[in-house]
Amino acid sequence: MDFNNFLLLFRLTNIDMENRSSGLGKFLFTWVLLMLVWYAFTLSIQPAEIIAGLVVTFIVSWLNYNSFTCCGLRLLHPAKIVLIVQYFVVFIIALIKSNFHVAAIVIKPKINVNPGIVKFKTNLQSDFAKMVLANSITLTPGTLSVDVIEDVFYIHWLEVTEHSDEGIYQAIAAEFESKLIKIFDK
Repeated sequence: MDFNNFLLLFRLTNIDMENRSSGLGKFLFTWVLLMLVWYAFTLSIQPAEIIAGLVVTFIVSWLNYNSFTCCGLRLLHPAKIVLIVQYFVVFIIALIKSNFHVAAIVIKPKINVNPGIVKFKTNLQSDFAKMVLANSITLTPGTLSVDVIEDVFYIHWLEVTEHSDEGIYQAIAAEFESKLIKIFDK
């Protein structure tokens, strides 16, 4: 297939050619990621498996690239990869700390908690970044994302220790958000 036929294929599949780099980047990112998952599950270097993986992941990527990722190939920039690794370190530390905190609450003979629904306003712009923040909050024990309405997060907090908007934001989301802004919103 020559390059012109390749471009024609993309025009026919409704990829926005005005914004070719982002559409093509999203498609390629999705395709590469799905191929890696395919080969991780098959663990085969048989030619038939490789060809099947290329074809199946191409079709799935072609049909779903717009809903699969927000950022495309720009997430593979070395600076973004460093920020993603830093985010995972921050998340793992928060996860460990919150696990010990909730375990200490459970182990006490008298459970003395102050649960409640709190809210804070986020500075994140992209819906994908907000989704990552909501999932990160939910995955850390003691907090659960209840709802996100535009820029406001509603969180069930097992032990409410802050009552000001800024204090709630600092206690729950500030560390996560500082990294997510650099990854997704810049």
